[in-house]
Amino acid sequence: MYIGIDLGTSSVKAILIDNSQKILATSHSPLTTQSPKNGYSEQNPEEWIKATHNCFQELIKKKPKDFSNTISIGISGHMHGATLLDNQGSVIRPCILWNDTRSHEECEEFEKQSFDVRSISGNIAMPGFTAPKINWVKNNEVENFKKISKVLLPKDFLRFYLTGEFYSEMSDASGTLWLDVKNRKWSDKLLACSYLEEKNMPKLVEGNHDTGFLKQSLKEKFKFINNVIIVGGAGDNAAAAIGMGVVNENQSFISLGTSGVFFTPTENFLINTSDAVHSFCHCLPNKWHLMSVMLSASNCLDWICNITNTSINEALTNIEKYYSNQSSIMNSSYFLPYLTGERTPHNDPFIRGSFHSIKTNTDKTDMQYAVIEGISFAILDGVKSILKVNENFDKIYVVGGGSKSSFWIQFLSSLLNRQLRICDQSEFGAALGVARLAIYADKNIENKEEIIKKIKFKKEFSPQLDNIELLLKRYEVWKNIYSSNKIIASDLLFSE
Repeated sequence: MYIGIDLGTSSVKAILIDNSQKILATSHSPLTTQSPKNGYSEQNPEEWIKATHNCFQELIKKKPKDFSNTISIGISGHMHGATLLDNQGSVIRPCILWNDTRSHEECEEFEKQSFDVRSISGNIAMPGFTAPKINWVKNNEVENFKKISKVLLPKDFLRFYLTGEFYSEMSDASGTLWLDVKNRKWSDKLLACSYLEEKNMPKLVEGNHDTGFLKQSLKEKFKFINNVIIVGGAGDNAAAAIGMGVVNENQSFISLGTSGVFFTPTENFLINTSDAVHSFCHCLPNKWHLMSVMLSASNCLDWICNITNTSINEALTNIEKYYSNQSSIMNSSYFLPYLTGERTPHNDPFIRGSFHSIKTNTDKTDMQYAVIEGISFAILDGVKSILKVNENFDKIYVVGGGSKSSFWIQFLSSLLNRQLRICDQSEFGAALGVARLAIYADKNIENKEEIIKKIKFKKEFSPQLDNIELLLKRYEVWKNIYSSNKIIASDLLFSE
């Protein structure tokens, strides 16, 4: 038996599978996020431990015998978080999360070096990444900075609790800005940009390699029979990719979750920092991936439905009817889906969401359509950014809450001019991915090549080009709206 733990922003999820990868039980436990100031986002790492305990207890209730026979565990987690430990292994301050934007000035500081930071890290310095957060702590919390002995990513702090060992793996470490992504090792030059050394970092392994055993005290507490191995695991999107079987360069996926992601593996290290494309290691050896990220995707739909007092299903039904009238599309308002700033392709922490071309006859359905269109245009932005350096993908799978809408996926298929496939995946995709990685630790599994199984999909969508010319014209106008808004975006935030 194998366990996958997914440390998400809003909850910890866990999954128990057998050696045929049949899901035996799942569990989840909620987490809270604190925002002490505008743009701040933090969590207490102690919550991660309690939530993991809760998940284990729930799995025990559902499958006690299978749980006790667990051989190995994999861990996934939200990326970029800065968890700071002192020389006693105690947490110094709350973890600064991936969606925290306080360190935008430190990003400029980080890149002002005598060498090309981006060519080594493969990425632009963004507030979401780990390194600028440490620079912010140095500039604003001097005493806390002086105490730093280790900097751990969220899942790696959970690993430290489970094993007492300091390890990370390549996919998650890629999101720190301290990794030499091409050569898959910590970069002394990049660490020095944050006034750190390799001794402040965990050891690096691949995602399917061992990182130690579960502590004896925890083995006894949860009544495990075996000495349970903990493997490297993966950052959240790489874990989700393994859960879907996306490991080859002809594959890719779009995630329409709270954020929007386009992810495609590569056989070599490729970069496009001019469009803020993320270039990371994959969680299997000798593989990398490119990723475009928009910070607000399906949560924009949640937001407009809440504002208009409409259920998501009702809104999507109304939007589909609205879309059937070309005149409605031509006269619709426009929406920039940047509720919390944007990454790919703008790297703009100041831009915010906005409606444009609102008229006296604009109603809630018009605005709901504009939101779906704006999110989709931003997905197109991300795909086009990756196409500049990589054209190898031909199979695109779609996951996340937005994938439940056939209309939206058909709309995206037409806009991207690509076939899209809906995966039959649950919300436990990342947990399944790291549970698969955990199987590699089982010495009794001989055919390791068969662990990452092929994707099953339940429906395929092909482009319908009826309105595509009109949509692409609107896309060009939409891009110009961003360019105009960018000029005043920081001024509009002055009062925040």
